[in-house]
Amino acid sequence: MARAEHLDISRRGPFEGGVRSHRGRSPAPSLRRLLDRLGRRSGVRAMRSAGTATVRPVTWRLAASTEPPPLAVIALSRMGFGPAPGDLERFDALGMTDTARLEAHVEEQLHPEGIPDPDLEARLAAAGFTTLDKSASQLWADHVAAKPEWKVRIQPLLEVERATFLRALHSRCQLREVLADFWHNHFNVYAWDYYAAATWAAWDRDVIRAHLLGNFRDMLQAVATAPAMLHYLNNDINTNAGPNENWARELLELHTLGAENYLGVRLQSEVPVDGEGIPVAYVDADVYETTRCFTGWTFDRETGEFLYREDWHDRFQKNVLGLFLPADQAPLADGNAVLDRVASHPGTARHIAGKLCRRLIADDPPEEVVAAAARVFLEQREAPDQLRQVVRSILLSEAFRSTWGRKVKRPFEVVVGAMRAAGVSPRFSLDESVTDHFLWTFDRAGQALFSHRAPDGYPDMAGDWLSTGTLVMTWRTVNWILATDDDDDVRLFDVEAGIPEELRSPAGLAEYWIGRVLGRPGDPGMRREVVDFLALGRNPEIPLDLGDEGVAERVRNAVALIAMSPGFLER
Repeated sequence: MARAEHLDISRRGPFEGGVRSHRGRSPAPSLRRLLDRLGRRSGVRAMRSAGTATVRPVTWRLAASTEPPPLAVIALSRMGFGPAPGDLERFDALGMTDTARLEAHVEEQLHPEGIPDPDLEARLAAAGFTTLDKSASQLWADHVAAKPEWKVRIQPLLEVERATFLRALHSRCQLREVLADFWHNHFNVYAWDYYAAATWAAWDRDVIRAHLLGNFRDMLQAVATAPAMLHYLNNDINTNAGPNENWARELLELHTLGAENYLGVRLQSEVPVDGEGIPVAYVDADVYETTRCFTGWTFDRETGEFLYREDWHDRFQKNVLGLFLPADQAPLADGNAVLDRVASHPGTARHIAGKLCRRLIADDPPEEVVAAAARVFLEQREAPDQLRQVVRSILLSEAFRSTWGRKVKRPFEVVVGAMRAAGVSPRFSLDESVTDHFLWTFDRAGQALFSHRAPDGYPDMAGDWLSTGTLVMTWRTVNWILATDDDDDVRLFDVEAGIPEELRSPAGLAEYWIGRVLGRPGDPGMRREVVDFLALGRNPEIPLDLGDEGVAERVRNAVALIAMSPGFLER
């Protein structure tokens, strides 16, 4: 765990100026029915009143007979944050068969450098960000060494947070954004920390995004030498006179071999070895020896650059995972040798492959897919695009295209997916009231970006996200963004845009929005509920006047309801 002296930067509060707040309101009756129905399918206790929320995690129990949606929906929901208008048609135009379409889409997404992204670039430019392209040394000079006011110091974090939403919402490189989220959580750093916030643009750009389709060993090197991680896990104060094991323990337990390969307190000689004589797991002694290997790895407080202090380094012999390291090695040799060993360890291959399969397929991915991905990880450990090849093996597996309903979306995926489907987005500029209020509302759903304090990152299992409290706050975020105005008093969600006249009855609108949000027809029960919600007891075939504010608000709320239906939460 990170040391207690880390500063707690207060999160944003509500910005009420001119923005309607939905706090304290009871969920609409139809929402309650939808959430109750979700609860019956997933084991979540039903809502009892507006002020009562059950927050205990539960186990996801979805019927095994759930019919998978079209492959386009599966691909766009797992390799991205769900289809935006036109995405399904673009996917279907990639080939004559599902297999051809999937292969073409996978190859395109695995090479984001070849995908033009003018809409995203224009939005990032319009937001007015100034820190995203600053070098690591410039970030340190401007936001640490210059001792600026607090708002300026944390500006890199604030801008990356907003840019992350813009990228997830508008980038054509959707897989890159999914993997960036994955690796941010795998190598979790609490970003609201004293040094991390000021250098967050470099951590996001140079450590996470630069390596997410590259070589894992290279990625480890970048992680191990970044000031954000060095400070967060205390290796910046790891010395021969006062060793600190935080980084060493998380390197083994979270970043590489994983807790499943930890055998506790045993002699190193008692650990079984594989056919090459390498211990198959690690014990506490390996953690302590790894700690010694990384003594002296710190950073310069004046420049923020990685610094090796030889006078802090434990110079004596060491033994890590069967690797003997003699005394008085060259600078950095001990630590680099450990990174070499863990990056090529079969336990690491299995751990990383399992986590990627869990993110991209299911909470309980098939064993054969995990094993195949682990083999690719090991076989390609020297390749510059090792991780690209691992991800490709997962995305082209049969399980990827045929498994559905064994994973649920977390709040970030729900909110971004709903906004993509509805075609809405704040500008995400600094000091924009709509953006500030949106982020404050979203944070209450429990997945505030880069804000998980423990080193293990946000969990990736359904049971951690299906409490009623999380569902209600996620719905309130979706409902708020669909119903609010922007700073110029222009409605973000235009319910009239693009809807043909013949689909403006309650029945037509239900069909249109269920298809647009889910990417497929909903089940008859949900469709009937949305139609009833829109019709208010009137003939569901009579067209509605979408220019009437009361009617438009009901449509917005109906779209929010669809975005909290079981069909939308499944992934």
